[in-house]
Amino acid sequence: MKLAHFDNVELENVDIEGAQNTKIRWLIAQKDGAPNFAMRMFEVKKDGHTPYHSHDWEHEIFVLEGEGTLVLQNDEKPFKQWDIMYIDPNMMHRFKNTGEGLLRFLCIIPHESNYKTERKNTEETLNPFASGIANNC
Repeated sequence: MKLAHFDNVELENVDIEGAQNTKIRWLIAQKDGAPNFAMRMFEVKKDGHTPYHSHDWEHEIFVLEGEGTLVLQNDEKPFKQWDIMYIDPNMMHRFKNTGEGLLRFLCIIPHESNYKTERKNTEETLNPFASGIANNC
């Protein structure tokens, strides 16, 4: 069980190639005892964006603040506060802040360890936001 204010969760830089002015908070993760999913909050400053990438699982997104564009392989879709998004597995995507203020959104994903178990024969890092010790996920 965990009960905390989001401000008490560490805000970390997203230091991945292709990311710009983006930070992440691991609100709920394996370190908290969550067995299946992680809930992250991304904070993207004006003119910032996440890396353009894909992976084997879906994204489930809820926009808390700001506005932006979902960049897809052959399309761009604008979004704003309170919008929800579902992004299919293996779909190339990027979240770009196109507003004047902060873009803040929640993103729920399965734990990488659960995905590696299902894939059995791979050791590659599947989730560019979930690898390593720093994020404890």
